[in-house]
Amino acid sequence: MIKQPNIKQTDLAKYLKISNKTYSAYEIQYEIIPSKHLISIVDYLNVSIDYLFGFTDIIRYDNYIKGIDKKIAGERLKEWRKEHKLTQSKLAKELNTTFSVLSGYEIGRRLIATPFLYDICKKYKISADYILGKVDSPKYLK
Repeated sequence: MIKQPNIKQTDLAKYLKISNKTYSAYEIQYEIIPSKHLISIVDYLNVSIDYLFGFTDIIRYDNYIKGIDKKIAGERLKEWRKEHKLTQSKLAKELNTTFSVLSGYEIGRRLIATPFLYDICKKYKISADYILGKVDSPKYLK
């Protein structure tokens, strides 16, 4: 995770309402951080998801908003998928998940899982912050 002065694992664990052990497991990548906790952490630390994922050196985008709207995230995921001419079935297979899980993301029923978000953004060079509706630009990473 990010090294920032005066922020301790215990502070973040308390903020997320999880145990220190669980938070530690996220940091050492023993456990995958759920998207809702990922979003809470970047909002707390005031950094972009792209920065946290190591996709950019930009710590925080100027037009960054806190929180997330699952509907916007779903619409952007669907828009991106169609832009790349991927069917839900093809993308689901690529992510090793099911059509219904992907459909749930796109209609805003649930938030895209962290590993799927990471894989899509890394492979296709698209901003995680853009996909989740936290910024309108940049859409694509360099």
